[in-house]
Formats: sequence, structure tokens, C-alpha cells
Amino acid sequence: MQRCFTTFPDHWPGIGLLILRLTLAAIPIAQVARLWDGSWTPTATVLFGLEAGCAGLLLFGLLTPIAAALIALVECAMFLSTYDRVHLLVATLGLVVLMLGPGVWSVDSRLFGRRRIHIEGLGHPP
Repeated sequence: MQRCFTTFPDHWPGIGLLILRLTLAAIPIAQVARLWDGSWTPTATVLFGLEAGCAGLLLFGLLTPIAAALIALVECAMFLSTYDRVHLLVATLGLVVLMLGPGVWSVDSRLFGRRRIHIEGLGHPP
């Protein structure tokens, strides 16, 4: 998973990635909540379920590249079926998060981030 991300930036860039990731997660959750009426077709149920699950992963920054790519694909499919520009915007945000990564405030950063190894006895001060 380390190869999927070039860095896990912190400070202001990390805060920007956190805000971007949370915004991308909030939009599909709001769409599913707005359209929740229980009369979905099986295809819409699968798409909305997949999108809501990926949005949940993005909230915590877990498996970010996979979740962002799936959201981008689902939103592209929704755009092609409805031609609503909001779906195109969310697909673009998904691609941006896919390319930039989750940032330092994510589960991915804790699991797959860079590690510092201290080797005792090589003359380095403790």
C-alpha cells in the first residue's frame, strides 16, 4: 500500500487533504440520505450501498485509493445515466483524492506511513 502514496503530508497540506477527504465522503452520504425512500431498483440499491460504504471508508481514511476510485466510478456511471453535473464534480473529487492520498490524519497513514528505524550502537545519540 505504501507505493500507492508518494507522501503523507502533515501541517497545512495534511489539513487540506483531511478537509477534501471529509467533503468527498459527506456528499455521497447526503445524496443517499436525500434519496432514501425504500423504493430503489436493485441496481440503484447496489450503487448507493457501494457509494455509502466507500464514503464510510473515506471518513476514516481507510483503503483510501480503493474507496476514492470506486466513488469516482459510481459517480461517472450516475452522471452518464442522469447527466447531473453534481455527479461529475464528485467523480472529479474522487480522482483528486485518489491521486493525492489520504494525508497524515488517516488510518492509512498509521498503517502504511513511513517508519523511522533507530539502530542502537551506530554512534548516533539517543
